[in-house]
Amino acid sequence: MRALRSAGGRSVLLRPRAVAVGAACALLALVVGVLALGSGDYPIAPADVLRTLTGGGSPAEDFIVNQLRLPRVVTALLVGAALALAGALFQSLVRNPLGSPDILGFTQGAATGALLVVVAGGSSLALAGGAVAGGLLTGVLIYALAWRGGVHGHRLVLVGIGTAAILTGVNGYLLTRAQLMDAARAVLWLTGSLDGRGWQDAWPLLAATVVLVPVVLGCGRALRMIEMGDEAAGGLGIRVEPVRLTLLASAVLLASLAAAAAGPVSFVALIAPQLTRRLTRAPGPNLLPSMCTGAALLVTADWAAQRLFAGHQLPVGVVTGVLGGGYLVRLLATERRAARL
Repeated sequence: MRALRSAGGRSVLLRPRAVAVGAACALLALVVGVLALGSGDYPIAPADVLRTLTGGGSPAEDFIVNQLRLPRVVTALLVGAALALAGALFQSLVRNPLGSPDILGFTQGAATGALLVVVAGGSSLALAGGAVAGGLLTGVLIYALAWRGGVHGHRLVLVGIGTAAILTGVNGYLLTRAQLMDAARAVLWLTGSLDGRGWQDAWPLLAATVVLVPVVLGCGRALRMIEMGDEAAGGLGIRVEPVRLTLLASAVLLASLAAAAAGPVSFVALIAPQLTRRLTRAPGPNLLPSMCTGAALLVTADWAAQRLFAGHQLPVGVVTGVLGGGYLVRLLATERRAARL
C-alpha cells in the first residue's frame, strides 16, 4: 500500500494490486466493447472500428458503429459500472455480502414504478421516469422502516428482503392489469435488456455518474471507518448517519437510473464487488475497481447474449441471471459453512 500526499496535505492510499485489477478490467471492457461494435450482420474489423470511432471510416461504417451500435455499448458500460458501484456501497454499509439492490428491494421498487406507468399506458420515457421514482420511494420507505435511532446493517437487510417480497407480489398483480401488448413490453423490460438502447438512455445515467462518483469517492475514507462499526467510526470523528444517508441515497439513485436505462438487470450488483474483492485481495469497498469489473461483466454478458445463439438474441438479464443464480447458491453455501447464516 502506498500513500500519495497532495500539496494541501491530504493523503490518498493506493494499493498497487487494486490499481492493476481496475486497469485490467477497464481494458477488458474496452476490448469487448470494440469487438461488440464490430459484430453483427455487418461485421467490421476491430481496426476499422477504431478508425471509425476517431472520425474515419466510410459513411456506412460511421452509421453502423456510431449511430446503431455505440449507444448500446456505452449504455452497457454505464449500467454495469453504476450497478457495481451501488452494490459495493450497499455491501459495505450493511456489512453483508448479500447486500445488493436486487435482494434489498430497490430494484423491485424501480420495477413497481415502471409497471404503474405501463398500466397507465405511459410512454417509454415515462417508464424510465417511473423506474427512477419507484426506486427512490422504495429507498425512502426502507430507510424509514429500518430507522431506530440509526440504521443498523442487519435491520436494513431484513427490512429490504421483506419489502422485496411484497413488491414482487405487487409487480405480479400489476402485470395482470396491463394490456396484452403492454404486458409483453413490461416482461421484456423486467428481464433486463439493452436491445434498441439509444443515447437518450445513456445520457441521464452518464450525468448521474459524473455527479455521484466524486461524492461517493469523497466519502470513501468514512465508508471504510463505518465498515469497522458505528461506534468505532464515531470514535474516529465520522458523522455516521449523514455519511450513511448520503451513500445510501447515491446507491439507490445509481441503481434506479441503471434500471431505467436497461431494466432490472440481475446479479451484477451482487457479483461485481465480491469478484473485485477476491481479485484485489484488499479489504474495504474497492469502489473504482468494482466499477471497472461491473462494466466489463455487463458488456461481456451483452455481447454473449447477442452471439450465443445464431439468429436469436437473448436479453442480457437472462445471461446475468443464469451466471448470478449459480454464484448466489455458491455464496449461500459458503456463508452457511462459515456459520454466518
